[in-house]
Amino acid sequence: MRHIYRCPLRWADMDAYGHVNNAVFLRYLEEARIDFLSPPDKQFKQGSVVARHEIDYKRQLVHRREPVDIELWITEIRAAAFTITYEVKDADQLYVRAATVVVPFDFETQRPRRITSEEREFLEEYRDDKADEAVAA
Repeated sequence: MRHIYRCPLRWADMDAYGHVNNAVFLRYLEEARIDFLSPPDKQFKQGSVVARHEIDYKRQLVHRREPVDIELWITEIRAAAFTITYEVKDADQLYVRAATVVVPFDFETQRPRRITSEEREFLEEYRDDKADEAVAA
């Protein structure tokens, strides 16, 4: 299964060249990730931190009023980290492929923690190992 986030484009996202600034895509990925990990009835209530981002820019995204789709899924689950893979796209255009390594974190102790069984169960619903091969291409 995949999670879809409809990301609004803001006027301030545009750079001097008339397209969405590459640095803004990190914020778009963050918005999609928070939307995915923060439903009221879901896991990761203790929090998480980003350990790594990898972004491949495929095409310029020109500013417009319509939102852009961010499709995300899980490509790896380890004991204390997992990888979210994203595509920022429209129906006929791919703008960005990206991946983020996320580490569950206990803010009380200020330490990384292991993924709980409930969190693992949630992540497994969105796992798609075969899609990881397409992202690497």
